[in-house]
Amino acid sequence: MMTDPIADMLTRIRNALRIERPYVDIPSSRLKVGIAEVLQREGYIWDFEVVEQVPQNILRVNLKYGPNGERVIQQIVRISKPGRRHYAGLNGVPPVLNGLGISVLSTNQGVLSNREAQQKHVGGEVLCTVW
Repeated sequence: MMTDPIADMLTRIRNALRIERPYVDIPSSRLKVGIAEVLQREGYIWDFEVVEQVPQNILRVNLKYGPNGERVIQQIVRISKPGRRHYAGLNGVPPVLNGLGISVLSTNQGVLSNREAQQKHVGGEVLCTVW
């Protein structure tokens, strides 16, 4: 029984990056697809696709590496956990590495990065940080 599917997704991405896999397969959900969309918009992954399977669809995330094989995602950390949620208002999301990284937020307008949430003037639950 998995109690935190978002932490499982982030751990699968971390593990795949460590062994330099070109892609990683994750059980799919709407929230995980939203996180993958944010990572793609911000340039941390190449792309993703939802593979139709029974009994559950698979989210295939194609990871991105630099020209010399260096990882684009240096760290990906879960912030809000099932035991303790972390919410941030409009001005409550601190910049990650002085703007070099992003925070992924779940808002009433969907899953957004901290930059997108600031432009849309919304706050929400801080899911994770990426740099």
